[in-house]
Amino acid sequence: MLEGWRRHQSARFLTTSCIAPRLRLIRRVVEFTGLYPWQWTPVEGEAFIDHLRSMNPPRKVSTARSYEVDLNLFLEFLLDSRYGWAKACEERFGETPQLIFHEGNSVVHRVDYEGDPTRRPFTYDEIQALFAAAEARPSKIRGRGVKGGLGAARDAAVVKTIYAFGLRRGEASRTDLADVQQNPAMPQLGRCGKMLVRYGKASKGSPPKRRSVLLVPEMDWAVDVLDEWISDIRPRFSPGKHPALWVTERRGRLSRRSINEAFVAIRRDADLDENLDVHCLRHSAVTHWTEFGYPPRFVQEQAGHAHASTTSIYMGVSNEFRNTLLVASLKGRLGNDWDVRA
Repeated sequence: MLEGWRRHQSARFLTTSCIAPRLRLIRRVVEFTGLYPWQWTPVEGEAFIDHLRSMNPPRKVSTARSYEVDLNLFLEFLLDSRYGWAKACEERFGETPQLIFHEGNSVVHRVDYEGDPTRRPFTYDEIQALFAAAEARPSKIRGRGVKGGLGAARDAAVVKTIYAFGLRRGEASRTDLADVQQNPAMPQLGRCGKMLVRYGKASKGSPPKRRSVLLVPEMDWAVDVLDEWISDIRPRFSPGKHPALWVTERRGRLSRRSINEAFVAIRRDADLDENLDVHCLRHSAVTHWTEFGYPPRFVQEQAGHAHASTTSIYMGVSNEFRNTLLVASLKGRLGNDWDVRA
């Protein structure tokens, strides 16, 4: 059954990272219940979710819902007459599979976004503190007389580039030198006016999404960061013909895990909120592009979101920005003589 379901999902071009956890979940529920899938009833499903809630810490609502969906997807596969599993179970065991989650016992989806509420954009002051800590790390490491100064210089450039172009960790890791390109409409930015993202987050069963992210003039400092990295620092890693933009001391491609570890070290040096992670830099880019006054559609395209509602989740504009919009709106309706202090 599991092998058949694995092939069924693989035929839809779902990734191994999607399929493998689903297979582990089925085995986990089999172990928890002591029953085979064709013996499961809603009682077993409810007991499993109740067990998740009793764990310390309890599983999140979104996790419980994803488990319910995945379990029902597996059972729907067994019930599909085209695969014959329901008939085989009835003939061999006198029992047939059934869906164990239904409208009355599954997690209700009440809101559009159920992500971690601690995840938020950096403030401008926090961005400055993060960058200052990143720039200070190479000299601090060299001052201790240990290796790692060159890697720290690379990490500082990576963190700044992720923010400037609003990248995900995986997108940054898989960027090649050839993906850093000139924007013909902004020749003053030189060769670093555009970033081609070829491995954007894919929808289920779809290939990676591609997009071009334009460097906005407010973040033109990133040109110097990338120029220094490409022309001066990267050659000192002796990467040879390796195509990756970000390379390691062992002449390999910088991994997502390494990017995350580098960010955590910099964040600790900056003494910033530990809930801020690498992805918060992407939230920050979306927020700051908006605050710079770029149209919503432009910001959506920059982020690579199919829907504007997704982009809105990333935004956490400041009170100052909202007050600026409020004043502009009131002046438009009441005239320039309107007094903000009134």
